[in-house]
Amino acid sequence: MRSLFFGSVMFLMGPIALHAQLDPLSRRAPANNPVTQPTLSPGVMQLLQLDAQFAKETLAGGGKAFSNWFADDALTLNDGKAAVYGKTHIAAEAAWDPKQYQLQWTPTGGQMGPSGDMGFTWGHYDGHSKDRNGNDVTTSGRYITIWKRLPNGTWKVAMDASANEPAAASECCKLPNP
Repeated sequence: MRSLFFGSVMFLMGPIALHAQLDPLSRRAPANNPVTQPTLSPGVMQLLQLDAQFAKETLAGGGKAFSNWFADDALTLNDGKAAVYGKTHIAAEAAWDPKQYQLQWTPTGGQMGPSGDMGFTWGHYDGHSKDRNGNDVTTSGRYITIWKRLPNGTWKVAMDASANEPAAASECCKLPNP
């Protein structure tokens, strides 16, 4: 009886689901986002905790602390600049003093791969410095960090990519109110 009822419901509901898939203007269900789920998997929680610790150490220790998190064969892709390959080169590029430049970020999501040895996190970042006149300069954007677990069990950054958000429109670029 239960299978007959289920079959009837599926027969009646099937065309609705098919119509929703074929109609490009129909409303789609929102994609699953791990941050909005009531519980996060232990793997995702681990990645978010790693990313938060990475951010905390970078804020305190600057470029040296930043580069310490990278695997030897890591890669960075930053806002249209040339790719930087390898921890040694990443460290040379990230030679900033935390007194001169503060990089802060907040992880807002993540995913763990099915094997549990690779995953990624993403979020928003802000970089704070001063221009040559002493005025505050803030650069904001989004990032994604790909993590991998090394054979010894430690986690390292395999790739970090970021893109700056466009600067806010000034008065010159705003449309007048009607």
